[in-house]
Amino acid sequence: MVAAKPFWRVTAALSLIAAAAPVAALAATPPAADSTPAVHYADLADLADSAELVLRAQVRKLARVESERAPGLRPGWGRFYVQAKTRALLAGGTPQGEALAYLVDMPLDARGKPPAVKKQDVLLFARAVRGRPGELQLVAPDAQVVWTPAADAQLRAILAELLGGDVPARVTGVREIIHVPGNLAGEGETQIFLSTANGSAASIAVQHRPGSAPLWGASFSELTAELGNPPRPDTLTWYRLACFLPNNPPEGTNHSETPENRALAAADYRMVLGELGPCPRSRR
Repeated sequence: MVAAKPFWRVTAALSLIAAAAPVAALAATPPAADSTPAVHYADLADLADSAELVLRAQVRKLARVESERAPGLRPGWGRFYVQAKTRALLAGGTPQGEALAYLVDMPLDARGKPPAVKKQDVLLFARAVRGRPGELQLVAPDAQVVWTPAADAQLRAILAELLGGDVPARVTGVREIIHVPGNLAGEGETQIFLSTANGSAASIAVQHRPGSAPLWGASFSELTAELGNPPRPDTLTWYRLACFLPNNPPEGTNHSETPENRALAAADYRMVLGELGPCPRSRR
């Protein structure tokens, strides 16, 4: 996986010798009763898509970093130095020892206490620090997620898609939208061409037939979209569209020739967004 945004750099010196022992067999560690809210698909996809390493670890020790030594800390949060034990390497080519250390930001409760993650299993999204065995840099200040069976299963499905080839490109916007009417009343097709981070092809097609509901589909290649087979929720294709398409296409992207066709194109765009549904996130 290639990082899409800069990694959060560790701001305090961490020193740890990585053990060479193999990871122990996993036990089902229940999450803490006051753990952070359950994460959504988009939260996990955001983090996994930016990480070189994805691990499951058990928190052993944590210590609060003084606020003056924690630049960029958001209000109501604390920064913590964490020592953890590797439970499993879920993705990444860099072998990790048993002992890990990293910095993470966590929200504080009314008493100024972080979530009770000690002795709990967590999912980490990070990269290794060159020349410092066992030290990690998280991809975001809060790139630690409390492990649950549901989060684990969802994350593994995301990683399988990310590592499986033919990964849909990151959508960065709408490049062009056009509606072409057919020969019969009520017949026509809308093509929505998308811009992507790597410049590869991506498009959405909506087809209208007299007396039938519109059919639509998406394509992340030069091939025509498969109509009537829209992306399923909680898949990478759905995530690329539902979570990154703008609510309205930018001005000037609707190139349909007549006002009527421009209105049909805009209606089809809104229909696609409605079919995709919202993209909820717990992180911000």
